[in-house]
Amino acid sequence: MLRRVGNSRAAGGWLALLMLAGAAWGQSCSTGEDFEAPARAGLEAAAHKYFALAAKGDVAGLKESAIPSVAEAFSGIAGAVQENQAAFAKALSTVKAIYLLTTEGSAPLDRAEFLCGVFGKSGQTASSSVFVLNGLQPGRYGVAILDVTGDDGRYAVSFVLQDVTGEWRLGGYYVKPTLAAGHDSGWFADQARGFAAKGQKHNAWFYFLQARNLATLVPFLSTRETDRLYDEMQKVASADAPEGFPVELAGVGRTYKIKSMFAYGVAGEVNLVVKYEAADVSDTVKTFTENQSVVRALVGKWPELRDGFGAIVARATEASGRDFGTLVQMKELK
Repeated sequence: MLRRVGNSRAAGGWLALLMLAGAAWGQSCSTGEDFEAPARAGLEAAAHKYFALAAKGDVAGLKESAIPSVAEAFSGIAGAVQENQAAFAKALSTVKAIYLLTTEGSAPLDRAEFLCGVFGKSGQTASSSVFVLNGLQPGRYGVAILDVTGDDGRYAVSFVLQDVTGEWRLGGYYVKPTLAAGHDSGWFADQARGFAAKGQKHNAWFYFLQARNLATLVPFLSTRETDRLYDEMQKVASADAPEGFPVELAGVGRTYKIKSMFAYGVAGEVNLVVKYEAADVSDTVKTFTENQSVVRALVGKWPELRDGFGAIVARATEASGRDFGTLVQMKELK
């Protein structure tokens, strides 16, 4: 049975991500030269058909083409289609990669792993990919990834498809921007290596994280590049922030509990977002002051952030998810 998953600007009707491991018997992947022409043509035609529907905002048409378990819980895909329809209305699309995944047997697989392409003695190569999925029913599945260039940027648009009596039905739809602040994964990785060379491990971590995020086109796929970026991230992990951010941040008169931190590109500028726990954000004047205090405490702890980011956005976040954010430009920070 397929189930819906989603992330920012993306929604899917497929499967949860697991960590990588060795290949299991009864699972195969075809891509590149392994692909038979009719199978490739069928998958490409289905991907172009579904992208055309998405570009028109035809939610009803996509839902009608979906497998039953996805059609029954279609709100995530519908939201992603509606959110991106304007950007895709006049966009150009080309096939970036296409895969045929086959599983055998009579029962769902708790853990299905597909090794696609050619691997070397050290693992992944430039032509390899690994899919790791769980709860997968026996059958034939396709993954088609399109390069899409729209008026407001570049995207990887991915379709997960299931062969149902000879017809490729929709099992998932993912939209992933491949640029941040006008830069691709390679640019962020190069910047990260430059920060690492200067001993600025925290800046390096956030830039490697953004590089890997941009390189990860769908959450259940890894490549040599995503693996390499993960390894480089681990080399710059620091003792005071093994996951990239401090769990607690000492401010003036109180300690802030940090929920997450990440780089964010907007309008040609790379900013840093820090989310922290707040009991109540309804008093916006008070929360504005607290947000500024968080930014000052963070830069006081890690002065190198001045070199890495144009601004810091502090977001006080309630348990309910409601938040209030304040942007503080580095040049205005005393």
